Amino acid sequence: MSSHHVMEYDLIGVGFGPSNLALAIALDERARESRIRCLSLFIEKQPQFTWHGGMLLPDSDMQISFLKDLVSLRDPTSPLTFVNYLHKKGRLEAFINCRTFYPSRVEFNDYLRWVAGHYEKLSAYGESVVSVEPVMSGQLVTSLRVFSRTQGGGEIVRQARNLVVAVGGGPYIPAMFEPVAQDPRLIHSSRYLREIDRLGLDGAGKRVAVIGGGQSATEVTVDLRSRFPQLNVDLVFRGHALKPSDSSPFVNEIFNPDYTDFIFAQPEARREAIVRSFRNTNYAVVDADLLDRLYRMIYQQRVEGGSEVTLYPRSDITDIRATPAGIEIATSDRFAGTSKRSAYDAVLLATGYDRDSRHAFLEPIQRYVQSPTLDRNYRLVTSPAFKPKIHLQGYSEASHGLSDTLLSVLALRSQEIADSLLLSIQRRELIA
Repeated sequence: MSSHHVMEYDLIGVGFGPSNLALAIALDERARESRIRCLSLFIEKQPQFTWHGGMLLPDSDMQISFLKDLVSLRDPTSPLTFVNYLHKKGRLEAFINCRTFYPSRVEFNDYLRWVAGHYEKLSAYGESVVSVEPVMSGQLVTSLRVFSRTQGGGEIVRQARNLVVAVGGGPYIPAMFEPVAQDPRLIHSSRYLREIDRLGLDGAGKRVAVIGGGQSATEVTVDLRSRFPQLNVDLVFRGHALKPSDSSPFVNEIFNPDYTDFIFAQPEARREAIVRSFRNTNYAVVDADLLDRLYRMIYQQRVEGGSEVTLYPRSDITDIRATPAGIEIATSDRFAGTSKRSAYDAVLLATGYDRDSRHAFLEPIQRYVQSPTLDRNYRLVTSPAFKPKIHLQGYSEASHGLSDTLLSVLALRSQEIADSLLLSIQRRELIA
């Protein structure tokens, strides 16, 4: 394809979830303030905007305040706040009467979709980026050629002076489960709502294993019992007990945007220690209200009898086999010295996500990357001959803190990246 057929952008965003949606807002605001034109496009593989669609469970609530929306911490007067969304939808007074800072996950997804609708012209849904290649001028890389594939199999080529990658994490499948990864009876929680009905779990005597000891595992366990009252559910996890998340106010200050500066300024070893010390705010922990709900459910089944939810703590999985009768899982209790083997009609992995910034589509430009760690503005450190800026959102927990994969810093992080991008555009215009 000749170059005059290729549309060129100041920025192409890979992924159009909350992170790049917040960036689209910030770029729009900053460009209007500075009168710097920024031609942007955001490529998203889903056919429409959806945030964690596989886990939009009916009774699940947000775990952060609605004030940590896409814009409020940067500009509470923005027309794209969650409060203005409620006003536009005619639900502001009713939401106030709910007396909560934590909307349902379904409602927050609707808010995000409402905001995304304001940027429909900047988005290309139903496309997957497959390769990003350097465009050379002599010895310099001046821009990037971005190849994407539509759901129908067609290829689209565009050119970008800068790139922002925010595609989220991929489902983490523990190595132990790789031999049965393609078995249709095994699903990851990210696909829960899309696939649960096809598993045929509404019959008597059915048995399911949920693997994991965190929020998603507990939500799935509670939801399974609500959907299939006759179902037997085994919740298998390595810890001694399901633990509550620490959401106390002083601890929660680690998610404040200015805490990012503190974390980034520390030596690497000290960063690791700080992040590790606060893991009970976000990993392998459960919201206290949900823990109470599960405990009451288990207590009530002791009162009434019948099908059960059974917890198996301290469980190491030692063997997995796919058989006609089900997926067999062997576990051992490393403290009691006991073991068991059980067959399940379905196995649900609530094992989290893998966030690896070494995306396959970036492989053609990896030789220009000088460090795996991003700079303070979430930019890849590249060689002097590489002129495009590549920013990554959601891959810097080790260097920027635990908030990096969460919604808490979206409003401020997007402003920092937008300012970095617009500065490079301004410099290019001055040179031209």
